[in-house]
Amino acid sequence: MDTGLLIALLNPTIALALGAAFFVLWFYQRHRPYLAVLAASYCLSASGFLLQYFTLPLGIVATKLISNICFTIAACCLSGAIIARYGRRVPYFGIGVMAGGGLAAFAWFMFVQPDLTWRVLSMNFGFGGLSLLVAVELRTVRNNGPEKILVALALLSALNFTARTLIVVIAHGPFPSYDGFYGSSYWTTALLSHALLSLLIALCLFTAAALDVLKALKAETHTDPLSGLLNRRGFQERAALLLDQCAKAGFPVALVLADLDHFKALNDQHGHEAGDRVIADFAAKLRFATGARGAAGRIGGEEFAVLLPLSDLAAARLFAEAIRTFYSAGAVDGLPPGTRVTASFGVAARSGAEGLAPLMRRADEALYKAKRNGRDSVRLSYERPETAFVPEAVSVG
Repeated sequence: MDTGLLIALLNPTIALALGAAFFVLWFYQRHRPYLAVLAASYCLSASGFLLQYFTLPLGIVATKLISNICFTIAACCLSGAIIARYGRRVPYFGIGVMAGGGLAAFAWFMFVQPDLTWRVLSMNFGFGGLSLLVAVELRTVRNNGPEKILVALALLSALNFTARTLIVVIAHGPFPSYDGFYGSSYWTTALLSHALLSLLIALCLFTAAALDVLKALKAETHTDPLSGLLNRRGFQERAALLLDQCAKAGFPVALVLADLDHFKALNDQHGHEAGDRVIADFAAKLRFATGARGAAGRIGGEEFAVLLPLSDLAAARLFAEAIRTFYSAGAVDGLPPGTRVTASFGVAARSGAEGLAPLMRRADEALYKAKRNGRDSVRLSYERPETAFVPEAVSVG
């Protein structure tokens, strides 16, 4: 096998291997369709390169047209998949203009005004425009991960398609025909640069996919499946992070502990399925009230915790009272009409650089007072870590 054929088969081999790898990833992660689009992109790219070297029975003109159509669709799929992976809206119009413009110019210089050099420039400039479009879309992504490398690779790819092509064409001169084209410096540099960029882009995307899996696994280990809230471990980690951030910024923080009243009796009377519905319903109300600014977790069977940044004791008390009033007045699906489910709350505001453990201890003591004094109420902790004096909490429920 000659060297030219080995070089010609380099890109399709790499592309098919990458396409197969992305297909396997998608097969096990069906909820990430961008992986399937990436697999299609690399497979189409492999077809395009094979048709550059092998001619179909349709003739060389039709073969080259089909080859460049494969390249164009592959570039569109790759651009759209990368942008979609990072949650950006895919700019279909922009992709269509860049890819369609390049392919239309290619067809013009093939059928209307035949010129191989301008066909090369048309396709490369179209692909360069797509690369720039990807770089522009990803530059607004805030995460410090593979996307930053992808932005750099997209810019490098744009330079490869435009600057490299112009430099080589100017140095080599016009291409009068396909005779000698596949042995030219343009084609050799195009194959090698494309192989390198394809591998680098694929490695970044594989890294991004791996990070997605790790993030999902971490979410599973930190999330309570019944309530959808953070579990105890997840809540402790999230709360510790929020406490540290608020300490650096000098913001107040408050902690609310909640416990469903007479939950064991409810389970015994109505069954565990009813108990599960009560937990899920209460968790949904907590999650809605907490929003994205705080951390809500299920830290025990029927015990919940909410850390509220930017909240002092009065604000956290209002939060707890709102939840208590709203929840006790509502009905839970699946329970007999008239069944009333209530909750008790303990509230503590952070003092100084107080850590999570002592803050939870004070909130738990306030919760115990609420339970001991009739339940369905909110109690506050006024204890300060620097003093041993603990005044009686004031009833507000």
